[in-house]
Amino acid sequence: MPSDRPQSNSRHALRIGAIIALVVAGVVVVTGITTRANSNEKLKQWTMDQAVPSVNVIIPAASGEVSSIALPARFEAYSKAPIHARTNGYLKRWYADIGTRVKAGQVLADLETPDLDQQLLQARADLATAKANEALAKTTAERWVSLLDSGAVSPQEVDEKKGDYEAKQAMTHAAQANVDRLIATRGFAHIVAPFAGTVTARNTDTGALITEGGNNGPALFEVSDTRRLRLFVNVPQNYVGSIKAGTTATITVPEQPGKTYTATVESTSRSVDAASGAMLVQLFVDNQEGHLLPGGYANVSLKLPSTVAALSIPSSALIFDKSGLQVATVQADGKVKMKQVTLARDLGKTVELSSGVAATERIIDNPPDGIADGQVVRVAEAGPKEKPEAPGKTAQR
Repeated sequence: MPSDRPQSNSRHALRIGAIIALVVAGVVVVTGITTRANSNEKLKQWTMDQAVPSVNVIIPAASGEVSSIALPARFEAYSKAPIHARTNGYLKRWYADIGTRVKAGQVLADLETPDLDQQLLQARADLATAKANEALAKTTAERWVSLLDSGAVSPQEVDEKKGDYEAKQAMTHAAQANVDRLIATRGFAHIVAPFAGTVTARNTDTGALITEGGNNGPALFEVSDTRRLRLFVNVPQNYVGSIKAGTTATITVPEQPGKTYTATVESTSRSVDAASGAMLVQLFVDNQEGHLLPGGYANVSLKLPSTVAALSIPSSALIFDKSGLQVATVQADGKVKMKQVTLARDLGKTVELSSGVAATERIIDNPPDGIADGQVVRVAEAGPKEKPEAPGKTAQR
């Protein structure tokens, strides 16, 4: 009997151990299944979330009341004259180089015109011949008129002599006109400045063959009135109604850092260019000191009425397609709403909108391709979500 108890106790212990092992195994299996199910559910949810585009939104910044608009512009001389030759010849001498200030009528160069001189000599000889023929025809006509009363000549013959005199007289006038023309052309051998200004170009030199009109070549000289300048600027259509004659502007140029100059709107084209959507505006600039250069670049700040306001957004938020210029906004229900906008000013990285959106709109920055009205999007959170681990894998630490 004593020997059977230890065996009974041993069997009982084995049974208890087997039960405990089964329970532990069951718990492990149930835990594994539950964990796998949870991981599958999380992965499914993450996959569904990724199917909805994630977007970044911005709120338009109020740029406040716009008191001025800055635009690029170019200077031009108020008066500019390219000077071509009006006769053929050779350049005998020039008197004014680039940068020379000249007065109206000042001689810039002289031409030698041997061909024209010979033509003038021949024309004067033709004029002398015509005058001699006219004098003879006059004398003959007077004699035949005096013989008419005596009956020695017929009225027809008298009329013929008078007609011949009148023809010779007309030929004299033509010869005189030809001489006058050649003398006037000979005067163009002296190339003169048409107005007071500065020589801004010289494209010839001593001995050069000069042809009348230059055969569409470069002008011999170019004279510009640089004491006054015109400044041309393209003003966006949104600001056209605010630009009037007499509007003042402030000018800065890169070659004069820290200095500002004043210009006044002189006139406008009163039309909007279809390609640029802007109106050409001409400003007048007093340049008596000569600090500003024709053809140079300038930055113009035009003063505007204080009632013009705009909203500022990044230029990356703009969408341009067949519908025009738009932005994509996110509504309260998470759906996209496309809105047409009007561009007031392009500042490079940012743009100003004059209409189309409100200051409280949530605008998508860098909208994805193909975004459309009614599409559901998810506004990106501050930190990115991590992808759930795949079932059966352990994350590496």
